[in-house]
Amino acid sequence: MKNILSTATKVAAVALAASSFSFAGPGIADGAAKFIGNITQSNTAPGPNDQFTKLWNQATAENGCKWGSIEGTRGRYNWAGCDAAYNWAKNNGGHFKFHALLWGGQYPGWLESLSVEDTKKAITDWFDAVKNHYPDIEMIDVANEAIRTGNNQYHSGYTRTKIIPALGGDNNGDYAFLTTAFKMARERWPKAILIYNDYNTIQWHVDQGINLINTIRKNGAPVDAYGLQAHDLMSDGGQAGGTGGGGVCMNYNNFVSTMQKIHKETNNFPVLISEYDVPSTDDGIQKQCYQEQVKYWMEDPHVAGITIWGWVYGQTWLNCNGKANGCSGLVRNGQDRPALTWMKEYLASNKGVNTTGLKTGVLTPVEPVPRKMFKGSAFEIPGKIEAEDFDISGVGETNGVSNVSYSEGDIENHGDVKDYRKDTTGVDLYKKATGIIVGYNSEGDWLEYTVNVKEAGDYTMFAAVAAAGSTSSFQLSLDGKALTDVISVPAAKQGEENYDDYNKVSANVSLTAGTHILRMTVTGSWFDVDYFTFVKGKNATDPEPIVSEEPGDDNPGEGTTVIGQNINYDPNALQHYFVFDMHGVNMGVMSAYGFDGAAEILRTSADVKASGVYLLRNRFTGEMQKVRIIK
Repeated sequence: MKNILSTATKVAAVALAASSFSFAGPGIADGAAKFIGNITQSNTAPGPNDQFTKLWNQATAENGCKWGSIEGTRGRYNWAGCDAAYNWAKNNGGHFKFHALLWGGQYPGWLESLSVEDTKKAITDWFDAVKNHYPDIEMIDVANEAIRTGNNQYHSGYTRTKIIPALGGDNNGDYAFLTTAFKMARERWPKAILIYNDYNTIQWHVDQGINLINTIRKNGAPVDAYGLQAHDLMSDGGQAGGTGGGGVCMNYNNFVSTMQKIHKETNNFPVLISEYDVPSTDDGIQKQCYQEQVKYWMEDPHVAGITIWGWVYGQTWLNCNGKANGCSGLVRNGQDRPALTWMKEYLASNKGVNTTGLKTGVLTPVEPVPRKMFKGSAFEIPGKIEAEDFDISGVGETNGVSNVSYSEGDIENHGDVKDYRKDTTGVDLYKKATGIIVGYNSEGDWLEYTVNVKEAGDYTMFAAVAAAGSTSSFQLSLDGKALTDVISVPAAKQGEENYDDYNKVSANVSLTAGTHILRMTVTGSWFDVDYFTFVKGKNATDPEPIVSEEPGDDNPGEGTTVIGQNINYDPNALQHYFVFDMHGVNMGVMSAYGFDGAAEILRTSADVKASGVYLLRNRFTGEMQKVRIIK
């Protein structure tokens, strides 16, 4: 099940409810749709009337909050540099971002000598120390510069320590260690905006960044925003981290198309421009870049804020390839450079757009669009609900009820039924012998149905489901309240990847009369679901038992039988197969004579670049098999 809903749609209710929210703060972006902030340097704390406060309404400590700066000696903490930024925000009505909990580029030296077990303890202690000192952080860069570019190389030096194995590893590119880090952060800061931050993601490593953010979201990381370090937006910049400086602004059409690509392929996931600078001694070039890039970001509804990386000429980290120290600064010899003059003038009359739902400025109201029932009317209970007939999503809220009708972390459409629903491009609908089913369900996905319960009382719910393994599960809720416990989906009796071996599961439920929203939430990944049936009475008889494939086949358990498949095909004839990697990414379609033939083609294909386990799925039957490939 894959959701193609935009983030703007998902958070529309939040945005609408908070549309009157305004962050009364300092700086030239006060009252705008998103913040424009900067870095605090050393241990210097900005004051209420200094240049920082007059210009900016968000603060990030350049180095003061990094692990290596705070815990240089294990168990001893120096919070001074981080406190300077945090206290300024508290005292002056600005935003604060903690940068960063984990980074392979700056960490305590003593971390390198620790074992895996002791590294996990050190990370846990570090997270706890930050939580105890800053219990109410607004925004956190949970992890910084962890893109894996190949040959086990990351954007920063994570492999010099045991951080990766201590947090669960990086198994064939699943970034499990990042998912763990985000879950640890959410446990400590349930209300904070949790951010993944990286560089070279607008001009060079665009696809790698998109893959990372989509992968960790799919795997359950509670990440709220994608931080795009914007050091690399000049023609002669980038290279090793976008720090070259010089040249002219990045081609504007390429810049726009890349931002649009990021939005499209991450399902409009909220973006923060996290480390923006234009290193140029030429005032005209710097101004042009700001006019093109900052203006675009302010008017981009999916960008929640902009953090510039230094503003005083001669005191920023870039030197324009040795031409001038701190050449990205906006104030030179006490005078505004043209880029800053333009930005002040622009913000005086342009407040931007923000539909992300993240409270980083004045949120743009979203006009609500009511959800629609797919069949035109509510499903009657008692009765049958086909899984693929979930409500058509709307926008925002209607009468306090969200109009969003489904959610999915992976936007890739893996299904083979494209014409049944025009509104759900990302939902995986498959054709099986029993009709259309919803497949490829992963943890955190959900579907909603408008139902009409004719009579209050006890009911028995039956669901037709199929899973290859024994870890799949789901839960039903009604109007936001749990209706069932977590329901396990039995594994297929035959075949490691057999999604044609359907089972029936059941649960007793108590329903109130009237119209309700029924939700199915995936709590354990990888199963298919065909339909739900509600029968009046507790422990009722299933009106549509699944027929056993072979006469005399015993019932595998109470309320559980096996669907008989009536698909007739020649397994030795030419078949068509979907190819997926273990992250669920659809690599394409291939033709072969049976699974063995398909596996052999896959093992020798030049399109398969990395060792690992891949999945083949028969387009006709839905049957799946694993293929292990060693390159």
